[in-house]
Amino acid sequence: MTPLTNPDTDAASLRAIEAALVDLTDPEIPVVSLSELGILRGVRQGADGVAEVVITPTYSGCPAMGQIEDDIQAALAAAGLTARMITQLSPAWTTDWMSEVAHEKLRAYGIAPPQCGSAGDTSHGTVKFSRHAARTTSVPCPQCGSRNTTETSPFGSTACKSLYKCLSCLEPFDYFKPI
Repeated sequence: MTPLTNPDTDAASLRAIEAALVDLTDPEIPVVSLSELGILRGVRQGADGVAEVVITPTYSGCPAMGQIEDDIQAALAAAGLTARMITQLSPAWTTDWMSEVAHEKLRAYGIAPPQCGSAGDTSHGTVKFSRHAARTTSVPCPQCGSRNTTETSPFGSTACKSLYKCLSCLEPFDYFKPI
């Protein structure tokens, strides 16, 4: 990789990298971009002058991370660009990083987005831990909007989702677990 040295070129190169990645989607949820999910944290110039793409997995051990890195490198190569991949684990990814656009796209795709505050009240800087995951009492169905739903399994189509069923329209659906 060629180090970036000219401030004007550097900024242009970083913008070109951002543009090449703006529409890159998550391999497990192909309707939502990595940026909208909050996985793509940013593009920066490293201390050695090499452009860096910073990503954070949705959780440690996420099996999609290898594919995400490959997809980013392929998108950059297709645009004639290069960058070093940086996987940043701290701070840990949270569903709070998902954009409202991501929530809408998930809902339209048939996945109930995570609900605000359902991972526990942290409004006072205190994180509450329990032996069991906090249960959301009412997850709205992404198909009909009914809150008459029930969790059928804490494990959905991917590790970051649980399986629900709407008792009104009888459709099963994934719920993106709040983290």
